[in-house]
Amino acid sequence: MNACGLIVEYNPFHNGHVYHLEEAKKTTAADCVVAVMSGSFLQRGEPAIIDKFHRTKAALNTGIDVVLELPYVYAVQHSDIFAAGAVKTLYEFGVNSVCFGSESGSINSFLSSYHTFKAKSSIFNHTLKYYLDAGNSFPEASTYAYKEIGLTDSSMDLSKPNNILGYSYVKAIMENKLPIEPLTIKRKANAFHDENITGTIASATSIRKELMKQHTLTSKITDSLPGETVNQLQQYVLTASHWHDWEKYFPLLHYRVMTMSKEELATIQGVDEGIENRIKATAKIASSFQNWVEAIKTKRYTWTRIQRMFVHILTNTKKTEIEMISQDSSVPYVRVIGLTNNGRNYLNQQKKQMNVPIVSSIGRNQHNILSIEEKVSNTYYSILPPKSRQKLFKQELQAPIIL
Repeated sequence: MNACGLIVEYNPFHNGHVYHLEEAKKTTAADCVVAVMSGSFLQRGEPAIIDKFHRTKAALNTGIDVVLELPYVYAVQHSDIFAAGAVKTLYEFGVNSVCFGSESGSINSFLSSYHTFKAKSSIFNHTLKYYLDAGNSFPEASTYAYKEIGLTDSSMDLSKPNNILGYSYVKAIMENKLPIEPLTIKRKANAFHDENITGTIASATSIRKELMKQHTLTSKITDSLPGETVNQLQQYVLTASHWHDWEKYFPLLHYRVMTMSKEELATIQGVDEGIENRIKATAKIASSFQNWVEAIKTKRYTWTRIQRMFVHILTNTKKTEIEMISQDSSVPYVRVIGLTNNGRNYLNQQKKQMNVPIVSSIGRNQHNILSIEEKVSNTYYSILPPKSRQKLFKQELQAPIIL
């Protein structure tokens, strides 16, 4: 079977994702579409609005054949680590191609950009260091460095968020010499960070913002979502009593920081360059999550970087735990969250050829990255009422969702 891989978060699964799925099928003539999806917390350092299982059901009911989980140690990281974990997971699952959305829409531009980068990497690295040393954030310094080697022009602008991620996917495929064909489709309608819903294809950011503002599924929101996503959002809030956002974790995060020493904070992933002093100082005056991030934010420490750091503090994820992934050339396992009958046929065909084990649930005596997943899932559900928390966490111990 010809399998196409998609790298996703589906937070939530919306009409733009349906367009991406349909175009990927057309472009690749795939018999099976495999999505590798972030779990409880996402690449930009945010809690998923609903859990991975309800997001999986929405995806499977709208045309995805298999949903794999991108482990937390890859998911809540900068674009290169995120991309490497996702691409390697899809490679182990045997996909023939990876199709991603981008502002560019031209795979040749991505491939030529990669070769330009390789040829001018010394100039790039020198420029990057110069701007980092000048106090710029990593994204800002990278933009300056890409501009220096000619990679911020109209044909390939690496200051755009989806171009950055797409470039990271291509780089991961090329540098790991993976037999996967990278393909891209041009994003349609709203931009990645647009905060207002202006049509039936809207950004996930604008949909989440409207949901948290209205606290209900208005017609403006539902018009931008496939029916099954609406259903899963409704089902989740009936069980959990609310959707997830950072403000609901603020008391727990604040307690964690107030009861940790600066030395303990410095062991947490992302807490670097003495930022633990600023975290402790601002904790004394923080009155909300947004207020706290604004108090910490500097030119060097972006909102996204602080959010990722806060996720790692919340989940007590140490630098030593993340370091172990850099020692592995491949992912340690592939976890299947859900699949259709078509996806099950593909899995049965593929599993005998796989070099890493397939995991269907969190269990005992498994890889230590799964123990991190268990800790992260418990943290994610910790803000819910006890009965809801217990019911939803049980999903981690059960077999994959099958449609």
